[in-house]
Amino acid sequence: MKKYLFLFFLLVSRMLFSQADCSTALAVCGNSSITYSPSGIGAVNESLGGCLITGEHNSIWYKITIATGGTLTFDLVPGDPDADYDWAIYGPNVSCANLGAAIRCNAATVIGVGASTGLNMTSTVTSAAGGSLTPYCKYLDVLPGQTYYLYIDNWVDVFNPTLAPFSLTWGGTATLASPFTNPAIQTQPFTPPGVPAANPADPREIIICQNPAVFDFSSLSAGILNGNANFQISYHTSQNDALSGLNPILAPQTVSTAAVYYFSIHYQDPANPNNPLNACRQVGAFKFKQGNITGTNVNLFSCNNNNAGVGTFNLTSAAVFGDPLAIRKYYHTLADLNAGTNEITNPTAFVSAEGTVYVKIISPFGCTTTAVITLKFYPVVVVTEASLRSCFIESNPSTALFNLTTAAVTTQTGTKRYYPSLTDAQNGTNEILNPTAYIAPGGTVFIKVTDGNGCFAVAKVNLLVLPPVYSNILQDKIICIEDKTTLDAGPGFTAYEWSTGATSQTINNVGVGTYWVKLKTGECITQQTVKVYPSEQPVISDVDIANTTVTVNVKGGTPKYQYSMDGINWQDANVFTNVIRGDHHVMVKDAYDCEPIDITIVVPNLVNVITPNGDGVNDLIDYSVLGNKQNLVFNIFDRYGNKIFEANKFNAYKWDGTIAGKKVPTGTYWYSVTWNENDKKNTLFKYSGWVMVKNRE
Repeated sequence: MKKYLFLFFLLVSRMLFSQADCSTALAVCGNSSITYSPSGIGAVNESLGGCLITGEHNSIWYKITIATGGTLTFDLVPGDPDADYDWAIYGPNVSCANLGAAIRCNAATVIGVGASTGLNMTSTVTSAAGGSLTPYCKYLDVLPGQTYYLYIDNWVDVFNPTLAPFSLTWGGTATLASPFTNPAIQTQPFTPPGVPAANPADPREIIICQNPAVFDFSSLSAGILNGNANFQISYHTSQNDALSGLNPILAPQTVSTAAVYYFSIHYQDPANPNNPLNACRQVGAFKFKQGNITGTNVNLFSCNNNNAGVGTFNLTSAAVFGDPLAIRKYYHTLADLNAGTNEITNPTAFVSAEGTVYVKIISPFGCTTTAVITLKFYPVVVVTEASLRSCFIESNPSTALFNLTTAAVTTQTGTKRYYPSLTDAQNGTNEILNPTAYIAPGGTVFIKVTDGNGCFAVAKVNLLVLPPVYSNILQDKIICIEDKTTLDAGPGFTAYEWSTGATSQTINNVGVGTYWVKLKTGECITQQTVKVYPSEQPVISDVDIANTTVTVNVKGGTPKYQYSMDGINWQDANVFTNVIRGDHHVMVKDAYDCEPIDITIVVPNLVNVITPNGDGVNDLIDYSVLGNKQNLVFNIFDRYGNKIFEANKFNAYKWDGTIAGKKVPTGTYWYSVTWNENDKKNTLFKYSGWVMVKNRE
């Protein structure tokens, strides 16, 4: 495409180029079309001969070099059908000083029969004189390396006054030599300078930052040539000079944005300075355009998050210049900008307090300007510390259920998010996802409030678990099982609810059992359990009966004990004396003064002397009446404490003063009787005494 642009400039330029003589003939480079409007005869009215006998009128000369052999044709089409173009070809390999006769010549009158003329593959005519009405001549057979001169003339006089351009198009199988179409010579496309104008038909534009400006044209050369060796470039103030290579600009000069400038590229064969290709030129036009730029001072806002005093600014987002391709450099001070020192290296995340930053703007064309960014904070998100109180959870009294969304931390609108720590709130990590039902012990949480600008502040919320409030009056009680009592939860609570359904501070006539009361303090309710225990009844563990003395042994219950045998007279001692023979009641009660424990005792008849002589009077000791007692044991001991006899159910709990049928010696013996009473506690009874045995021998 770039090569085509050069060819376009070349062709357009030739429309305006002044006439050439044979010695300054323009080189035809390649098979590209040519458009031209000749006017005048050049410097010399040259003698042409052949069919062109009237001399020059409005002419142009071209030099043609053959690249590949074959047939060569062309069409020359006037821009106006009333124009009368004549032409002649000389060669091959002739010089302007000795052209010789034209090998093809056409001066045919074409008015009224079509204006086109040239060479084609069908004509057999090699020369057509004026008036012959034969517009086309026979093609040429050409060989590589041959050169030819083509003369074109627009015959204008009073009878034929039309002055119009022509277009010249090549045909046939041959190709014309050009360094610009030979990839072995031009290895890279040339790059036109500047940028396309708004109208593509206008010259390309080179941006300058000052007008007027001194410009060094040679600074464009390397970019245009694009590494193509053996090509040279020159710069000119006119297209004619560019086509001919005349009057090149050799030094930097002041340029104008109103003028059009031209560059001219030509090949220079390093081995052959006379190579015809050296005369080929490609020409392009360009202009200078004022490119100075102006920056815009702007305010840039950021968040003063959590009132930290600094914000993070994206300096690159400040609209200081419209072109996104422009380079922007940021500095703390104007002095740094002018010196190019201390550039801000993190402009997308610049942390700063409110202040100013200076921007150096460099356009894609190298023009510079400055702008000022004023750093400002958005309005601060205002939050306050808050507290939430919530009642304990009964199953885990150290925790409570909190609705964090009810914490009044701000009056501003914004998005709230909830976090367990300040760090989490600032970093947005470990968010509390159930803020309306947050179970936690006492402590703190943090609410991050974010406004519409994306700014935030973090509020501290103190969580207070309201602990259970128990009555310090209401205590477990011990009462006699048959008694009733009163339970008092004490004052200071706003409401009471007992397990009995009562809603008073106290409940009366309460028996043994387990009760609860719900105590309301503020909005919290504490359920407290209280038990009424039956007092532990004392137990008569055993009774010792020694003759008429009864000793009652008690365990359990709550001392001190009291004892009675008639339920009226009570004593602290557990020993009763002078108890007559027979059945008696023994009653015991403890400190709770409950219904006394009552057992029946038997004080057996005391036998102190037996005379086992068979007279039926005091012959034996008989405790068979106690045979229905549990674990009845009746033992006889001698005076040394040796057991000599045991009465049981087999001997009917009797002793007749013998051992194994043999009478024991007369003397005093001891005996003891023990049993367990047939009551709930299997009370142990012990009865002991002595007996005199008198045996007569």
